[in-house]
Amino acid sequence: RKITLVDAFKDHNDQIKELIGKGFAHGTWQRYETSLRHTQQFMKWKYNISDIYVSEITPLFVTDYEFFLKTVRNCANNSAVKYIKNFQKIINICLDNEWMTKNPFANYKSRIIVNDVRFLTEAELEIIKDKNFKVERLRIVRDIFLFCCFTGLSYSDVKKLSNENIVNGSNGEKWIKIKRTKTKVESSIPILPIALDILEFYRTNHKCISDEKLLPVYSNQKINEYLKEITALCELDFDISFHTARHTFATSVTL
Repeated sequence: RKITLVDAFKDHNDQIKELIGKGFAHGTWQRYETSLRHTQQFMKWKYNISDIYVSEITPLFVTDYEFFLKTVRNCANNSAVKYIKNFQKIINICLDNEWMTKNPFANYKSRIIVNDVRFLTEAELEIIKDKNFKVERLRIVRDIFLFCCFTGLSYSDVKKLSNENIVNGSNGEKWIKIKRTKTKVESSIPILPIALDILEFYRTNHKCISDEKLLPVYSNQKINEYLKEITALCELDFDISFHTARHTFATSVTL
């Protein structure tokens, strides 16, 4: 029987959704949902269609899709490659099930560009810490970013942080005990004074109380958007992202 691309994509995504917490993270499902939307937008833009039989997908479809991602969607190279990889997984499923006979990715090559890892120096960290933000959302994002600079937690880990993750050490100091979202490895992290002050400040925050979390974490997209504003207001010479916090913890803070 003929299978359409959207049907194959949706079937895959539905299975991923059912497996959240059982080998897949919620973010993985969200990325595939975004990939599906991009694919549908591409077909509308290029062919003015809403779907296509997988047997009709050609190598030109793939190269045109990459062009669409980099131009119309304005994706950076590495982001475009990741969306193409997600699309390729759906094609591989179709090939395995013999819903299509020719592999449109047979001669396709993509390349991830390795960027220099940037981190904040102690002086830059102080600038962000001491900056007085008049807008509440920027203050909140700054505090969460600083918290991760001094704990090394990723976005997914800090978002799920709750009271059960805080324990007292043998010397009376507080520690974070958490199973990493990505690796499932349990980590023990001492809570440095600055991080402890941030937790104490948000202890009575309404969102934290209602969500039963320690910090009022926005979506990853919003946080990175607000961090660009913080970068500009602090007059730093490069755009910081949330991942900058982990690199800062591993260098300026830990060392």
